[in-house]
Amino acid sequence: MNNQNELMIKMVVDAWNGQLARTTKLFNELTDKQIENETAPGRNTGTYLLGHLIAVHDALFTLLGTGQKMYPSLEEVFIKNPDKSGLEKPSIKELRNYWNEVNDEMQKQFGQFTVDEWLQKHTAVSEEDFLKEPHRNRLNVLISRTNHMAYHLGQLAYLKK
Repeated sequence: MNNQNELMIKMVVDAWNGQLARTTKLFNELTDKQIENETAPGRNTGTYLLGHLIAVHDALFTLLGTGQKMYPSLEEVFIKNPDKSGLEKPSIKELRNYWNEVNDEMQKQFGQFTVDEWLQKHTAVSEEDFLKEPHRNRLNVLISRTNHMAYHLGQLAYLKK
């Protein structure tokens, strides 16, 4: 059975890596001017979506129980508030650096998880609830965040002209 778990985990991590590679590629192809644009009239800007994805990925450190956020100030700007909140945002250059730093560190941590560690509870679920719902584990968080990244990649694709 452990071989099946290893295979399942490999497939999920590979899906994450694939989405991360596609998203990073798009961010690298877009100019700062393109990133500043709205994905559609009245919708989020690429700047906001870049910051939002960084903040969500950064939150994985605490959610997976592997450490603290690298850029906790991004949560207020890019998760708790909408794009047009008027809050000051880091520059696109800074955000590009944050993207690489957060995701590089996340990749290192993912490579260290054992099969059993992937299937352990995440920090937002109690021991009691986890006993009733063992699917509320670290791997399920990664599946959720992979889908989240794919959703926003679909929006970001409209910035490419």
